[in-house]
Amino acid sequence: MVKRSHGLKVATRRMLTKSPRERGLAPLGKLLRMYNEGDRVDIIIDPSIPGGQPHRRFHGHVGVIQRRRGHAYEVETSLGKKRKLLIVRPEHLRPYTSSPPSA
Repeated sequence: MVKRSHGLKVATRRMLTKSPRERGLAPLGKLLRMYNEGDRVDIIIDPSIPGGQPHRRFHGHVGVIQRRRGHAYEVETSLGKKRKLLIVRPEHLRPYTSSPPSA
């Protein structure tokens, strides 16, 4: 007998959790950071802020800022051979570093 699925968000809650020392909201500097067109960013989903999250499959990807869209940014990234355009709020972005991001 096949186990019943409990939906997409249940798996997201398991994958994207913070350690007890990192719990709570992020500092204001993370929210107020400005990015310019052409900047490279790491997409790191902050589970404490549900608004403006990209799909969990993009967690850890590197993207390029295309333009600003309200409070969010349009970020272009690749998924296999395809180019994807994501609308992501700045809480889920970090400036690109060449070392792999820590989740």
